[in-house]
Amino acid sequence: MITLDDIEDMTDLTRAEIEAIAEHEHMGEGDAALFGDYVMHIHHGPARVQQMICEDIRTSLRKDDLPHARTLFEVLRRFMAAHPDAARGASPN
Repeated sequence: MITLDDIEDMTDLTRAEIEAIAEHEHMGEGDAALFGDYVMHIHHGPARVQQMICEDIRTSLRKDDLPHARTLFEVLRRFMAAHPDAARGASPN
């Protein structure tokens, strides 16, 4: 049986990044891992993942969930360190 750890190992994403995508897209973590891996490999994909995490942060702040917003900010910080091209690309929209 393939576990979420196995799927994570096959992607360019961390468990926390997968969780942020799952939250943003309202899907399970397994589906989010596969979707996130797909997005990371399309044109401006890393910028799209960065945008998803930022939108999750804004949603948390609007809900006054500061601890979750801080957690997501740390996910964003680590994502940007691992994928600096996410900041350099044009907007995915």
